[in-house]
Amino acid sequence: MTRELWTAVDDYLAEALLPADPVLDATLAESSAAGLPAIAVSPTQGKLLHLLAVTAGARSILEIGTLGGYSTIWLARALPPGGTLVTCEYDPKHAAVARTNLDRAGFGPDVADIRVGAALDTLPTLTGPFDFVFIDADKANLAPYVAEAVRLSRPGTTIVVDNVVRDGAVLEAASTDPSVRGVREMFEALTGDDRLDATAIQTVGDKGYDGFVLARVR
Repeated sequence: MTRELWTAVDDYLAEALLPADPVLDATLAESSAAGLPAIAVSPTQGKLLHLLAVTAGARSILEIGTLGGYSTIWLARALPPGGTLVTCEYDPKHAAVARTNLDRAGFGPDVADIRVGAALDTLPTLTGPFDFVFIDADKANLAPYVAEAVRLSRPGTTIVVDNVVRDGAVLEAASTDPSVRGVREMFEALTGDDRLDATAIQTVGDKGYDGFVLARVR
């Protein structure tokens, strides 16, 4: 099993199941042209987020980590008429690119509200509740992000946390990598939090070997 094979399978699945999407293609192109890192979710992962949000019946969505707005568009498309989304982005440059991409996709500030600044500063200003939360920001702060997500939730809220396997480095208890330490601190917090019912799934694909947490607020 190689990353080349995982990527080829991802490409096959996307071609088989996802129709051509000029808006999303333009979003990736705009992000690349602006020099943003190529770390957005894959198309199949984006569709998974979309389906999870639709299945949850989400009318209000919170995203922590906007980047260029690729996953944001997938999530915004899951909203019913009148639904809203708040997305938190640390980097003003990333937020500006995301605003362009969201506007092109038809999701203006009245639907998709970008909060610029450190999420640990902007999240306390929100009141919620949100029906669906996607966390895909710096991994060092995952535990406090999840804590804020729970605060801003209601019973039944779905929470997804991305990039929690780290090529298997999550097993390294003595790691000094802030991302690995942050993931492990999040898992330790989940273990003792009886407000959440959670699992984690390992994944492979064109983003490499990683995984995500899927949780539901009790």
